[in-house]
Amino acid sequence: MDYEDIVNTEEVSAQPAANKALEEPQSEAIEVLNVLQERKETGKRGRKPGRKASTEKIDMKAKLERSRQSARECRARKKLRYQYLEELVSDREKAVLTLRNELERYRQLALDLDAGRVPDNLQAILEEMGAVKHE
Repeated sequence: MDYEDIVNTEEVSAQPAANKALEEPQSEAIEVLNVLQERKETGKRGRKPGRKASTEKIDMKAKLERSRQSARECRARKKLRYQYLEELVSDREKAVLTLRNELERYRQLALDLDAGRVPDNLQAILEEMGAVKHE
C-alpha cells in the first residue's frame, strides 16, 4: 500500500488521529515535490523539458556521424604523419650511408698514405675534399 492509497481510503479519513499523523508526511511530500519542481525549472539536471525522443535520436545520429567523420580525419592525418616520418627516416638513412662511404674512402686514403703509397687520383681527391682550391 503506498501513500496515495492510505490518503484515499475511507478508514483513514474517518479517524482524526490518523489524519494528523498523515499531515506531517504529506507536508514533507509537498516540500519534496517543490524542491524537485525547482530543480526542473533551473534545468541543471535531468532531461530538458520539451525535447522529444525523435529529436534526441536525430541528435544522436548526427553526433555519431560527426564522431565517425572525426575518426576518419584523424586516421588520415595519422597516415600522412607516418608517411612523412618514413620519408624523413629514408632520407636520413641515405645521408648516413653516403657519409659512411665517404668515411671509408678517407680511411682507405689514410691507410695508403701511411703505407707510403700515393694514390694516382690524389689531386682529384684533395680537390673533392676542398683541401686544394682550383686555380
